[in-house]
Amino acid sequence: MKIICNTSILAEAAMNVQKAVMTKTSMPILEGILFTTAENGVRLTGYDLEIGIETFIEADVIEEGSVIINAKTFCDIIRHIPYDKIIFETDEKLQCKIYCGDIEYYMTGINPKDYPELPVIINGKNIDISQKILKDMIKKTIFSVAVNDVRVIHKGIKFEIRPGELRLVAIDSHRIAIRKEFINYNGEEIDFVVPSKTMGEIMKLIPDEDKFIKVGLGRRHILFEINGYKIISRLLEGEFMKYESIIPQTRNTVIRADTKSLIESIERVSLIITDRFKAPLKMEFNGNELKISTATALGTANDKLEVSTDGNDIEIGIQSRYILDALRACEEEEVIINMVNPLSPVCIVPTTGEGFLYLILPVRLN
Repeated sequence: MKIICNTSILAEAAMNVQKAVMTKTSMPILEGILFTTAENGVRLTGYDLEIGIETFIEADVIEEGSVIINAKTFCDIIRHIPYDKIIFETDEKLQCKIYCGDIEYYMTGINPKDYPELPVIINGKNIDISQKILKDMIKKTIFSVAVNDVRVIHKGIKFEIRPGELRLVAIDSHRIAIRKEFINYNGEEIDFVVPSKTMGEIMKLIPDEDKFIKVGLGRRHILFEINGYKIISRLLEGEFMKYESIIPQTRNTVIRADTKSLIESIERVSLIITDRFKAPLKMEFNGNELKISTATALGTANDKLEVSTDGNDIEIGIQSRYILDALRACEEEEVIINMVNPLSPVCIVPTTGEGFLYLILPVRLN
């Protein structure tokens, strides 16, 4: 195999594909990127048996072939090459040479014959989703995905696709994040859960352009086609929490608050909360005044904020990180905070519409 290609294009492609490569495994073949020549270019593939990323870049193909190269070392090399073009070639013993100008690197390649094939979706469902909408929805839900939950199904984001509507849901043991958008879809109802790792990589690959992503859905896998990349991932299996039953249907206290001011107040009070010195926030809603306070071994902090209150006065305890994550994801000038009592979930919703819902479980104050 021998190719000549643009260094920066190859570097970008390799670093993106590397995200689907295992870093620590007893199988060196899975620590590498598969390079395969094709007409007028080369295909790069990374696959860790859960997520696969593949892309094609243009190159001058002098000699056809394929080889697997350690991903980390290859990406480190390419990032430090100052020339616009590089030459990449292998011999019959899979010894690889990467060179340009006075720079030469030699690496030992791996025979690709045992490289696992990426899953193929046959007779799947095809859906087109605005990449701008999807990127925004992932960003505003992925922070609520469970990390340590024993139920693997909660380590992903649930897609609920209905005629004219897309809903993304993320859950951990303390909170729920729900985002909803209108989409041009007229098919049957579909539910599936995509691992958060896959969703994170998709979010990074989506450019800031208002185009559409092609989604192919199979029984066990899903394929996203984004900006020249194919990302295929297994779907998570199991029973996702029936979260609708947790969302309070009544409310005794309704708060309307300026989002930016509320975030800044919580941030000020949270300065004495650390990983070592933890404590919840106390939020006291009295009339049109909100008092926020906390106390840790480092000291105490207090702040006041003007809000609009409709209903009963209430005092709740809440973890600062959870409410800050939700408020930052809102990106609205004002939000509505609905509460029933000090031990019922707190719901943050927009002032108009149903674009999002963030639910946070309160903590009992001593």
